[in-house]
Amino acid sequence: MGPGDLSRALAPLAARPDSRILVGRETFDDAGVFRLSDELALVQTVDFFAPIVDDPYEFGQVAAANALSDVYAMGGTPIMALAIVGMPVNKLPLEAIGRILEGGASVCAQAGIPVAGGHSIDSPEPIYGLVALGIAHPDIIKRNADAREGDVLILGKPLGVGILGSAMKKGVLDADGYAQMIAT
Repeated sequence: MGPGDLSRALAPLAARPDSRILVGRETFDDAGVFRLSDELALVQTVDFFAPIVDDPYEFGQVAAANALSDVYAMGGTPIMALAIVGMPVNKLPLEAIGRILEGGASVCAQAGIPVAGGHSIDSPEPIYGLVALGIAHPDIIKRNADAREGDVLILGKPLGVGILGSAMKKGVLDADGYAQMIAT
């Protein structure tokens, strides 16, 4: 769902002003930020999607990295994660589901955080992702709306990776493109 559709869907919902919310839905950032004290804010995001790669372990890695990147993008440091798992249990082998979870857990381990639990459902299509929680000083939060001309952009992966993922979903990505997408 794009920002325009999301904005229209959220329009009927009354916003409840809360001075502790430093980043809410107004700027369409990928995470919300809640002030816990003058020195500490909680950065929270939820991110999940259907497989964009064929290998279950790599799918888990990609989904987890995507969720954690939202915390990093806000200037936060991840502290823990919760898994979101929707799988067609009677169609997908348990070994494949386990590999997805292992891939996600490996990324969390690299970030030095635990996967402290989560929620699972039987779903017609596989989905996986994380609720990622992080902390940051309230004064260093990075928002989409804060970008200015002349800012330095640091890319976590090459431009075009999203296009490669879309090509794969449509069945038109060749082996070289797939290898390039996974390498990021």
